[in-house]
Amino acid sequence: LGKHHGVCDVFPIGAVTVGQGGEQLAELAAMNQSEAGVRIFSDDGHCVFDPLVMRRALEYVKIFDGVIAQHAQDPRLTQDSQMNEGEISARLGLKGWPAVAEEAIIARDVLLAEHVDSRLHICHVTTAGGVEIIRSAKKRGIKVTAEVTPHHLLLTDDLAESYDPVYKVNPPLRTKDDVQALREGLADGTIDIVATDHAPHPHESKDCEWSAAAFGMVGLETAFSIAYQAMVETKLLTLTQLVDRLSKNPAEIGRYTDHGSIRIGARANFTLVDLDANWRVERLKLASKSKNTPFDGMVLPGVITKTFHNGALVYERNSK
Repeated sequence: LGKHHGVCDVFPIGAVTVGQGGEQLAELAAMNQSEAGVRIFSDDGHCVFDPLVMRRALEYVKIFDGVIAQHAQDPRLTQDSQMNEGEISARLGLKGWPAVAEEAIIARDVLLAEHVDSRLHICHVTTAGGVEIIRSAKKRGIKVTAEVTPHHLLLTDDLAESYDPVYKVNPPLRTKDDVQALREGLADGTIDIVATDHAPHPHESKDCEWSAAAFGMVGLETAFSIAYQAMVETKLLTLTQLVDRLSKNPAEIGRYTDHGSIRIGARANFTLVDLDANWRVERLKLASKSKNTPFDGMVLPGVITKTFHNGALVYERNSK
């Protein structure tokens, strides 16, 4: 699909287990040896909960320098959970999603990665405790990388007080202290990359009561601006450092050697941004068919003006 349309490169992520069921390893080697050359494996929104299965997956991908990307969430501690566990969830009468459910899996998996000397990636970290576990693991030389989403760098769980399901996301929005820890973790290199966790949903799956609504937010079109506001305008990162976390570092994790930087021999995939301009998020004007953005109405810095793919102009703002 990506090759046919020619506007971006698509790198598939393979499932860790058959049907994302968490019981039997998928054909990891076959996916790696395919034309797609898959090196990143994840059960997406499902945690690889069985420690033996997780160990075997880590051992298997080590053979071809692959990486297991874990959705760190203990399913038993988060069953039927609706938002971050804390004072606000108690006041709203919504079942809480404890931070320890994320942190326990991160702690277990960094130990497994250390034991087998394989690469582990932690998806969408959201808690201060999770950041500290990863920071400690990196200091010990464990091969762990991590990501944070733009929305977890900016939004907090008090937004759930509106009962607007646009703020319902997996993993959930956390506290101000967690947001600050995530920003500091991204700044000091504990967290390696910014990843959108883009989750489009039809209008009806969000236009309902909170408990019945789908989890997820769209985030592709707002990713740079939110990250820039949270990290560069606050002077936690320079622009160059943020760009590394959006392009260079993700390419290194996936071992996409000719992507992620502007240099001789690399693919000419890059974006031009007007940092002197602002733009207002209007959900109905988003390019995505789904409009479930939590940033509707916000004025954000940094206007994307042009995008190039393999040297060809594939997007120009306000062009017909």
